[in-house]
Amino acid sequence: MADTSAIREHMEVIGADGVHVGTVDGVEDGRIKLTKKDSGEGSHEGHHHYISSGLIAGVEGETVRLSANADVAVSFEEEAG
Repeated sequence: MADTSAIREHMEVIGADGVHVGTVDGVEDGRIKLTKKDSGEGSHEGHHHYISSGLIAGVEGETVRLSANADVAVSFEEEAG
């Protein structure tokens, strides 16, 4: 599990390809909680989604970089539940 202590609210989350995945709302249970505005489309819109800390490659400045490309990382998002 990646160290999430450096992750703060409002940091940008990007895939390994540099594509925006979301904005950090916080860290809960070792997962990155994304803001609602970045959480899904259609029936997935309007509630929080989470990114597993296992996908975190590193934290660089105000950016959390994931080890997977954005399209793959989004497919691994977990819904609040």
